[in-house]
Amino acid sequence: MTSEIVFAEATIADAASIAALHADSWRRHYRHSYPESFFGDSLDDDRLAVWTDRLRSSAGTYTLVATLSGDLIGFVHVVIEGDAGWGALVDNLHVRHDCHRRGIASQLMKQAAAFVAAAAPGSGLYLWVLERNVRAQAFYRALGAAFADQRSVDPPALPGALCRRCVWPGLNALI
Repeated sequence: MTSEIVFAEATIADAASIAALHADSWRRHYRHSYPESFFGDSLDDDRLAVWTDRLRSSAGTYTLVATLSGDLIGFVHVVIEGDAGWGALVDNLHVRHDCHRRGIASQLMKQAAAFVAAAAPGSGLYLWVLERNVRAQAFYRALGAAFADQRSVDPPALPGALCRRCVWPGLNALI
């Protein structure tokens, strides 16, 4: 019997699992852009505080989780009114490392885009991706994103760390 991936809106009960996946993902993928001290035990505490707060006061946001056999394997978090010009902000998209390349991130993005289209008709969608994260950039490009501009990453990022803005001005192609 094969387990099915279930997608559902996150609740406060998901905060600890989301925080743990978020911290693990940062440790695995962002070491080239942040100092080693950033990845200590305080990262876990920080992510738990952030996600507890976000899920307690979720007005204007949407967080969707993907679970498999009851275990969290991915999530996306969207700020509906992220930017007046670019639209809704995909603030986080993470999939557990052993679940990559199964279409989970694509489904999370598509469902988030559908939610945004219903909640804010006419809105676009955008996100920031680290310039060095070429794998993620290729993924977003495959989903139809264009690259609009770039900026320096806020501290505590290492000097010279840049991120690029990926944009979807219309959501129909993504949905």
